[in-house]
Amino acid sequence: MHVTKEQDDRIARMTFASVYPHYVTKVEKKGRTKAELHQVIRWLTGYDEEALQGTIDQKLTFEQFFEQANLNPNAPLIKGVICGYRVEDITFPLTRQVRYLDKLVDELAKGKKMEKILRTT
Repeated sequence: MHVTKEQDDRIARMTFASVYPHYVTKVEKKGRTKAELHQVIRWLTGYDEEALQGTIDQKLTFEQFFEQANLNPNAPLIKGVICGYRVEDITFPLTRQVRYLDKLVDELAKGKKMEKILRTT
C-alpha cells in the first residue's frame, strides 16, 4: 500500500490531543493502564508527564508533537503492520513516526510485555 501526500498532510494536521483519548481507551479496554501508555509514549518521544500534558493542553498537531520530541534512537526497530501499512516501508518521516506510536499502543493493548514493546530485549 502506498501512502499519499494527502494522507501525510492529514496526519500532520491532526492534533495529538484528538487521538490521545483513543489511545487511553484502547489500552484500558484491554486491561493495560494509562501509566503504561505514558511509559510507551515517553520511551518513543522523551516526553515526561508534564511535557505530555503540555502537548495536549496546547493542542499540538502531530507535526508539532514530533518536531518537539526527542525520538528514541531505537525507534527504527519498530516494525510490522499497523493500519494496513508496513511501518518500515513508510517513506514520509512524520507519518512513519505517528505509525511508530500507533504500533506501540497496539502492542501494549495486545498484552505484549513492556520490555518487548520498548525494544530492550
